[in-house]
Amino acid sequence: MSRTAAEIATQPACWHRAAEAAASFAGFPRPGERVAVTGCGTSWFMALAYAALREAAGQGETDAFASSEFPAGRRYDRVVAITRSGTTTEVLDLLGRLKGSVPTLALTADPKTPVMDAADTVAVLDWADEESVVQTRFATTALAFLRAGLGDVPGVKPVAEAAVDAELAVTEPLPEAVLGAEQWTFLGRGWTYGLALEAALKMREAAGAWTEAYPAMEYRHGPISVTGPGRVAWMFGTLPEGLAGDVARVGGELVARRDTDPLADLIRAQRLAVALAESRGLDPDRPKNLTRSVVLG
Repeated sequence: MSRTAAEIATQPACWHRAAEAAASFAGFPRPGERVAVTGCGTSWFMALAYAALREAAGQGETDAFASSEFPAGRRYDRVVAITRSGTTTEVLDLLGRLKGSVPTLALTADPKTPVMDAADTVAVLDWADEESVVQTRFATTALAFLRAGLGDVPGVKPVAEAAVDAELAVTEPLPEAVLGAEQWTFLGRGWTYGLALEAALKMREAAGAWTEAYPAMEYRHGPISVTGPGRVAWMFGTLPEGLAGDVARVGGELVARRDTDPLADLIRAQRLAVALAESRGLDPDRPKNLTRSVVLG
């Protein structure tokens, strides 16, 4: 088993621990605050998901930005940064610019890195750290931690229930039609759009696969043209009305797990990325052209 696959399998336990840690953490954004969430790569996609969840919970206007694209003139009551390594240049540069002007919270896996001084408050999730270059368990655990801090979100399961769904997601066989496809399009709505983006990124990072991601209602505005026999449309969360028929009409394979928590469904996409990499003779622990952290000179 690759190191990446082993880390993927630990996610249910990590999420349970995240829910417990969130219950005693005092640094979350307060209801009513105007918040921005930021990160790079996978962390940015988790930021997108959390921003949508926070607004769905009625806790206040919440935006998400890649750290390099953070709008300099926009005012927020609090900024949340996600950085597994604690060394990502764009995140540290942004926190440095914000220092003293807005309260900041950082989530990281490594307490011995510059982010500890760059942010006003830090949540260290070191028990979810990874050896792998490709992020899996830290990203989902960070989102589970933030999600648990929101309390009840209408239409979204508690994190403890999502972890139960995850226990099945790490073991159940992947469908042959999904394993044998030549192209995958991931779809989401609201907070699950961030998960769709992340699923597509995992497939590209680990396996060099042809993957795309879109908001589900945008799929019929052009992206459906790529779907056909031997190609997959994978929906995170509730399937929009009529979409199943549209995928069937063009001959595509639809994946939609209505009763599974979408974050748990992301585990299945992670496992698919590893399986595809191995089937292509690639090492998912050593992805092409990637490093654990982007530190710019």
